[in-house]
Amino acid sequence: MYKADDGRYDGRMQYLRCGRSGVMMPRIALGLWHNFGSVDDFENQKKMIFKAFDLGITHFDLANNYGPVYGSAEENFGRIIQSDLKSYRDEIFVSTKAGYDMWPGPYGDHGSRKYLIASIDQSLKRMHLEYVDIFYHHRPDPDTPLEETMGAVSDIIKSGKALYAGISNYKSEQTRAAAAILAENGTPLLINQFRYNMFDRWSEADHLTDTLAEIGAGSITFSPLAQGLLSDKYLNGVPEHSRASLNHFLKTDSITPEKTGKVRKLNEIARDRSQSLTEMALSWNLRNNKVTTVLIGAHNPEQIEENVKIIQHLNFTQAELDGIDLILNNE
Repeated sequence: MYKADDGRYDGRMQYLRCGRSGVMMPRIALGLWHNFGSVDDFENQKKMIFKAFDLGITHFDLANNYGPVYGSAEENFGRIIQSDLKSYRDEIFVSTKAGYDMWPGPYGDHGSRKYLIASIDQSLKRMHLEYVDIFYHHRPDPDTPLEETMGAVSDIIKSGKALYAGISNYKSEQTRAAAAILAENGTPLLINQFRYNMFDRWSEADHLTDTLAEIGAGSITFSPLAQGLLSDKYLNGVPEHSRASLNHFLKTDSITPEKTGKVRKLNEIARDRSQSLTEMALSWNLRNNKVTTVLIGAHNPEQIEENVKIIQHLNFTQAELDGIDLILNNE
């Protein structure tokens, strides 16, 4: 039977207030997008969850269709909660989402009230939970009135099936509109989850973190390593069994000589900081405290332990930041 490390809150993790809420979020959260499905090693999943919690990672991020197969990440997480973590539930912050394809037919995708309410009920059943801490609408749906989507999210909060409202992949204008509707319904927006890394900085041009600060919401970023590109993994070609070789979200044709050259130069800055490129890329996400939390994925417990080391090295000199920008902006 698992027993959590008594030193899990001894400073190995930092926590930051999420917007103007009462919630303190760990600067690093564990995402269960990859490696937690029915096709993956369940014992390894348990070891990763336990290692994360022992290191002070209290936030675990899921979605209805994480797997494969759809729903299996929630099912596996629920098994782990039931067998080993039930007594720690009040220390754990669980999120799930709905908004992408989940089940056949017209009611298993997008942003309708029918889909979202059915989805949260299914998610809670899979995870053996009475509530989740955050329920997100996973992506904007231009074909459903935002009032319907946010009204459903608000009602899910009021029903007690979730404690806080979240949105994901919403740009600034969409975020303001969603937050206004939620506020009118008495359920403030807690957080926006969006893609952010050195090679994908759309949110900066969109002033998204400024928007979130103005409305009192926090931020959590995913894909901080650009699906592994911001690591030393692809410096010498595409290794077998990597995400690029398996044709997932990172395509082999996106690993161009130009990008590889930039990665090599970024790796030099990381080395001068006594960090791996992976560690520097994660630290860069959290610089200046504009981002509340960064989501990591992992293949094994050792990766989680390595990533948590960044907590002691989040600061950048202006020269380092200028050097990184010069590399990234050099066409």
